[in-house]
Amino acid sequence: MPAKYEISQEQKAEIEQARKKNQHKRIELKLKVPSLRAEGKSLKEISEITDYNSMYVSKIISKFIHKGLSYFTENHYGGNRRNMTYEQETVILAPYLEKAEKGQIVSVAEIAAAYQNAVNHAVSPTQIYAVLKRRGWRKAMPRRRFPQKAREEAIETEQPLPKNLP
Repeated sequence: MPAKYEISQEQKAEIEQARKKNQHKRIELKLKVPSLRAEGKSLKEISEITDYNSMYVSKIISKFIHKGLSYFTENHYGGNRRNMTYEQETVILAPYLEKAEKGQIVSVAEIAAAYQNAVNHAVSPTQIYAVLKRRGWRKAMPRRRFPQKAREEAIETEQPLPKNLP
């Protein structure tokens, strides 16, 4: 027989405090489930109110009992899969920044080689581009010619300016 979890009034007060501080809709709905359970509602009633399946409502209540309120309030989703910290990236990119400030050409292949040596595994150029974008770097190349420049014939036929202008 499955366990029937009861939520105390102290836990309910703690949930209500967390709901007041919360700004995320999904977390709010998940916090509403144990709050309704503390009021004495059944799984079926809670599932009708929240539009969750009754089995999912049961899982939410179980996680609240076993893992506590912090399980809902903390963000436990992945994301930042960077190989190194911002400061470590700064150290690696410093020589290339100096080179770029002097007007020399800096290639992604050079930066990728240094980055690979630092992390000890292969790194794709797209990852290096992401690092450079995060730093505000952009690809700047000189134009071959000014797009609004007059044609050569127009330049040759143009009259020179008089030298005694007021």
